[in-house]
Amino acid sequence: MPHPAPRERRAALARKTRETDIQLELSLDGSGQYEVATGIAFFDHMLESFAKHAAFDLRLAAKGDLAVDFHHTVEDVGIALGQALREALGDARGIRRYGFFVLPMAESRVDVAVDLSNRPYLVYRVDLANDRIREFDVSLVEDFLYAFSQNAGADLHVELRYGKSPHHVVEAIFKGLARALRAAVELDPRITDVPSVKGTL
Repeated sequence: MPHPAPRERRAALARKTRETDIQLELSLDGSGQYEVATGIAFFDHMLESFAKHAAFDLRLAAKGDLAVDFHHTVEDVGIALGQALREALGDARGIRRYGFFVLPMAESRVDVAVDLSNRPYLVYRVDLANDRIREFDVSLVEDFLYAFSQNAGADLHVELRYGKSPHHVVEAIFKGLARALRAAVELDPRITDVPSVKGTL
């Protein structure tokens, strides 16, 4: 049975708190186009890589209390991106649901697996002796992924198999997540209903 006429799998949202002001547009069926501005140069680079390798179109503008810390901005972007992904998926009819990727980058290797089950969970096994990339604290990556997984309804597993450079490791995480999600949201031509025996995700 062929898929029904495809709907646009996109979402736009605004999130404003006393700490951050975020405008975000996401298309799951894009070509990897991006416009990203969070005020955190390294985080922008990671989100641009994420959009490119997921083949998602992403427009993101975030203003946060960076003079206090990067934490609020990074976490709230994770919340907004997760909410947008879940909204864009709709009822998730026809998606492959599962995705995984092994991402090598120079001396580093990161394994990422995701289930878009709408039952959020994060397993994050990344331990680095050097936890700074200039002024960026690598521990914020876990905060970002936790916020994303909770709001996207994603069961997400990230494991550093080996690696030393924090830049290489974090970039491998974002690119691995992108590729895993790209597979998980892809429409399976053999499936037209929700990929669960429960009939819903």
